[in-house]
Amino acid sequence: MAQDSSKKNLVILGGSYGGISTAHYLLKHVVPQLPNKTSYQVVLVSTSSQAICRPACPRALISDDMFPQEKLFVSVPQQFEQYPDGAFRFIQGTATELNHTGRYVTVSLKDSDTEKIAYHALIIATGTSTVSPLLGLNDDYESLRATWNTFRAALPNAKHIVIAGGGPTGIETAGELGEYLNGRAGWFASKLENPKVPITLVTGSKILPVLRPAIARKAEGFLAQVGVTVVKGSRVVTVSPTGAGTKSALTSNATVTLEDGKTLEADLYIPATGAAPNTGFIHESLLTASGNVETNASTLRVDDAGVRVYAVGDVGSHARPAVHNILNTVPTLCANIKRDLLITEGKDEGDVGDDHMFKEDTRETQLVPIGKSKGVGAAMGFQLPSFLVWLIKGRDYWLWTTGGLWSGSQWAKEL
Repeated sequence: MAQDSSKKNLVILGGSYGGISTAHYLLKHVVPQLPNKTSYQVVLVSTSSQAICRPACPRALISDDMFPQEKLFVSVPQQFEQYPDGAFRFIQGTATELNHTGRYVTVSLKDSDTEKIAYHALIIATGTSTVSPLLGLNDDYESLRATWNTFRAALPNAKHIVIAGGGPTGIETAGELGEYLNGRAGWFASKLENPKVPITLVTGSKILPVLRPAIARKAEGFLAQVGVTVVKGSRVVTVSPTGAGTKSALTSNATVTLEDGKTLEADLYIPATGAAPNTGFIHESLLTASGNVETNASTLRVDDAGVRVYAVGDVGSHARPAVHNILNTVPTLCANIKRDLLITEGKDEGDVGDDHMFKEDTRETQLVPIGKSKGVGAAMGFQLPSFLVWLIKGRDYWLWTTGGLWSGSQWAKEL
């Protein structure tokens, strides 16, 4: 479907949690309340035509049997068939340039063509990319599936696995692989003796830095029970061959050199050392030193990009990367978009009310499953027992929550 030049485009870049949620919210609660609602079109641009429950990757990468695939991956366009014709447009492609002075985005389409999309409002929700292609939807879903298949084919021959990164993704990946390959130590054993496939997890500081030290120690104990050894305080300096663990050399045998001079020989190397914001198409004047979009932490506007430009999700600078922060952000973001659009339509500022203000909940909140039956974490400042971490997240890594989010039913009411 070609661009309709008569429409005012509300362009959303990114088809994951932030982008899909914002699109549904706009279509349900913002556009219907605008004076000339049929003149607007929500345009969602995503590299992949399917969305994934990204937190599930540490378990999903092992086998398709781990999750119902029709729940793990969902078609993005199908989720928006419920809306009137002309209200929504999906574009499979990747943003390659944001011209914030000319107010248009250049998109490289799936078929290798390009399209320039003028925007009336722009929401940047492009998220982040992981160093390891196993751990996120960095490209389209076909690419992710192919990457998993390559890894799965190499897994039975692995004698030692090295994982770099002490955050939740590294811990979860180590726990899942450890239990899958080695089983779990007996009830009273503190560690698994002679694991079939030893796994070494390396971190430059401590593990799980968002959580208190006592919870991190508990996590280390659970990892030991599935054959994982944690090396703290010594970062990975070099990996040979260069690119080991990435798309170019996903399953290469690797020599991992640590900053204390020690080397580790790995049959499989997985870099789980955080994620980089997908902002290569954005002018550096709109970015922070870490490459995130400089976002007003209260209003979620990108103040330096001109009027009606916003950011949501991990790509922004307004909150630490976490799904609960994204979902808490969406109602505030969309309320401010509605306010801005109404004012642009001629409504008096006094009649549309004040800006809504986002305030990040900075209480200790993070759940980290370790294998299929254990886990550590805290919610809203309270430490949770292992059983509750399993019940809430560890059973299926949030898959029980995503159906309503993808379909928009989670946003049935205006908040």
